[in-house]
Amino acid sequence: MSQITNTILMIRPVQFRMNEETAVNNYFQESLDIKNAEINKKAQDEFDAFAEKLRAVGVNVIVEDDKLELDTPDSIFPNNWVSFHKNGDVALYPMFAENRRRERREDIITRLESEGFKINNIVDYTSAEDEALYLEGTGSLLIDRVNEKVYCALSDRADENLVIEFCEDFELFPVIFTANQTVDGERKAIYHTNVMMCLAENFSVICLDTIDDKKERKNVLDHLRKDGKEVIAISEAQMHQFAGNMLQVQGKDSKYLVMSKAAHDSLNADQISKIEAHCQILSSDLTTIETCGGGSARCMMAEVFLPKA
Repeated sequence: MSQITNTILMIRPVQFRMNEETAVNNYFQESLDIKNAEINKKAQDEFDAFAEKLRAVGVNVIVEDDKLELDTPDSIFPNNWVSFHKNGDVALYPMFAENRRRERREDIITRLESEGFKINNIVDYTSAEDEALYLEGTGSLLIDRVNEKVYCALSDRADENLVIEFCEDFELFPVIFTANQTVDGERKAIYHTNVMMCLAENFSVICLDTIDDKKERKNVLDHLRKDGKEVIAISEAQMHQFAGNMLQVQGKDSKYLVMSKAAHDSLNADQISKIEAHCQILSSDLTTIETCGGGSARCMMAEVFLPKA
């Protein structure tokens, strides 16, 4: 069992803009004072440059275009609606924003089969939307595939019962906690676990300051350390530059921790040297996508662990 993969699914945007439906609890989103068409063009340019950088180091990037008629401004973040597993399972997730539910596309799953991947089973959690319960894929669930655990920060987009149901279905142990950020002087739940925490093979980049409950913080640290992961702590200010929103991938000859330029620029020399002791850093400018979308590099990559047919 491997923690990282060399195959990534990415969705190229056609209607990218700030999504009002997600902004209610994604405090990373900001509006830009330019036309939506210009925002989308900038996002496409950032997307293309990012995908090219990944391909240049030997990552297998499968790009599918978004569909104009769906009007899905956040389609660039596919890891929230789908995850792909080593046993051939594909999980489909219930989404908080109604306009994000249109991102779930059967033709994308068919595309992976046409790329030679084997799909045995679809595990569908989307009926939870009828009860206003949500679990947004690997945005909410940080899966430690080797140690068979899931780290999850509860929020409006990560329901505890659904986390437990997912863990039972995939035979994983849940490590559940609450992570908060300061918004206008108040502590409010961070919308996705993967903006405050990244789980790599031998280390974790994590904003411990967001876990206000000391027992919960100790529990998370105990699990990481017990599994031999070096803990690389980041500050809340660095988290706001998306320094928690990173993903380790396998390139042709090396492993890479993938992040945005903003995240990379926010790290200090000590943090960089700790990361580079484990793998190389690959970063790309995602300014428009981060500002309007409130998500970064990790959110743009849905990892494909499916077996080959």
